[in-house]
Amino acid sequence: MAVRRTIIIGGVDTHTTTHHAAVTDLRGRLLADAQFPASPTGYAQMLVWMRRHGRLSRVGVEGTGAYGAGLARYLHEQQVEVLEVPRPDRRLRRQRGKSDPIDAEAAARSVLAGNATGAPKLATGPIEAIRMLKVARNGAVKAKTAAANTLIGLLVTAPEPLGSQLRGLSTAKLIDTCLRLRPDLTDLADPVQAAKVSLRSVAARARALDQEARTLKRQLDALTTEITPATSAVFGLGPDTVAALLVTIGDNPDRLRSEAAFAHLCGVAPIPASSGKTNRHRLHRGGDRSGNRALHIAAVVRLRYDQRSRDYATRRTSQGSPCPRSSAARSVTSPAKSSPPSRPTTPRSALDDL
Repeated sequence: MAVRRTIIIGGVDTHTTTHHAAVTDLRGRLLADAQFPASPTGYAQMLVWMRRHGRLSRVGVEGTGAYGAGLARYLHEQQVEVLEVPRPDRRLRRQRGKSDPIDAEAAARSVLAGNATGAPKLATGPIEAIRMLKVARNGAVKAKTAAANTLIGLLVTAPEPLGSQLRGLSTAKLIDTCLRLRPDLTDLADPVQAAKVSLRSVAARARALDQEARTLKRQLDALTTEITPATSAVFGLGPDTVAALLVTIGDNPDRLRSEAAFAHLCGVAPIPASSGKTNRHRLHRGGDRSGNRALHIAAVVRLRYDQRSRDYATRRTSQGSPCPRSSAARSVTSPAKSSPPSRPTTPRSALDDL
């Protein structure tokens, strides 16, 4: 007669160098907890350790988009169901305190209670490549803006007549002019010469960052167009908007079970806000803010330049229906679910309902 093994639930609290794991049975009893290195060897050791305590059903992992990304990918490759665990409940944390064993146990209990139901993004395909290029470009753009602001700030106290010659120029002309400055490097004790060195140095930094951002944008646009040519060609969806929506969906679009799930993910799903005789809905304020911003920009562009979109918005507003962003999210999930896992595609349009 075969021995029935105990069904167990795993929970993991992730960190930079170590992960703390806990296992519970289906009654919520803590069976064991242990700490493992945050490395491929540590992932394998953790999985073997968990399976020693019973038949592993599911594993809840904190931070699947950060410190737990590698673990989530490994468990998925080993055919283990992984669920993304939300932030610990603050009331529970105040009552029980905080430690790695407590957080790992809370992650397992969150799965058991049904609070953790979302599958994490796998980050194993071209969408992850788009995300990395997008992060690099955003960083370059942010650094370039900071350099330009530093340049303008230096002009506030720049000695005359240098300051008056440069003030009032546009940012592009200011960078070009500062790059042509020729300071006397043998007389840096002179504030004028020191100002020229500083201005030229910051201008060179801004120019290099601008070129870096432009190069990354070309690479990002080419990759986005290659993966989703139909969506990239839709009016109102620029490369940045398409890239943001792709990153929100992830490399495994099948994790989005319905249109409503994607709407909630982007923070554009109507949720009840009724009380007493008042019966109304509002948009929830959670979700992926980058995806929400992308849908907002796309909707604004279409509402401004497309008559069909304006007519649609007028009709839906008169009916008391949600704003166009809610409808914009509706068509994003179905085509993505039918695409091959190795080459996921974004839908024909994020705004086809407009």
